[in-house]
Amino acid sequence: MAESAYFTPKLFKFLRDLKKNNDKSWFAENKQRYFDEVRDPFLDFIAAFAPRLHKINPHFVADSRPLGGSLFRIYRDVRFSRDKSPYKTNAGAQFNHEQSKNVHAPGFYLHLEPGEVFAAAGIWHPDAVTANKVRQAIAGNPEKFKRILSAKSFKEHCTISGEELSRPPRGFSPDHPLIDYLKYKDFLVMTGLSEQEVCAPGFLDRFTTLCRAYAPYVGFLAEALGLEV
Repeated sequence: MAESAYFTPKLFKFLRDLKKNNDKSWFAENKQRYFDEVRDPFLDFIAAFAPRLHKINPHFVADSRPLGGSLFRIYRDVRFSRDKSPYKTNAGAQFNHEQSKNVHAPGFYLHLEPGEVFAAAGIWHPDAVTANKVRQAIAGNPEKFKRILSAKSFKEHCTISGEELSRPPRGFSPDHPLIDYLKYKDFLVMTGLSEQEVCAPGFLDRFTTLCRAYAPYVGFLAEALGLEV
């Protein structure tokens, strides 16, 4: 029996409307819509995903609390941005390692935005120390890393993504057989999705399958950073 749908087209309709009316007065008038059509369905999805994630890797957490949990806040931090729009026009959740609450720690991610829907895993925009640890792990364990990338489920579901350096990182030979991976600034794998897929019954199963495929890659990154796997 297929899982019920957690998300509906109303979620994407709200985000489209918010993009056209990104101001505090409109959001105040439509705040209940946000709760009913975006936040609460996403929290229900996170709660349902939690036991599945525990089976995939018990060291990663799906936290369905409305504040301080896996769901990103709708409010933008505009302190250092020229764009003073107060609200994000996407909904996203990140499932991080229990030993790290850092948004740039290895984890699993779901991004819902009109015209840009995807699942992802890995590390986005690591600092220099973190990036060097990952590169050292790749260079020091090339066969293990290649086995992860060549696994059937990984090749079927995953696309490596992220920004790349124009030159080899300092301390790594340009002739290294994995230099293309060592040049990445981000260490991400992604799977593009559609609004229709996300809103269909059984999407929880689909997302679980993707995270299961991502898991060895995420585990490799966690181990590189000295986190328990």
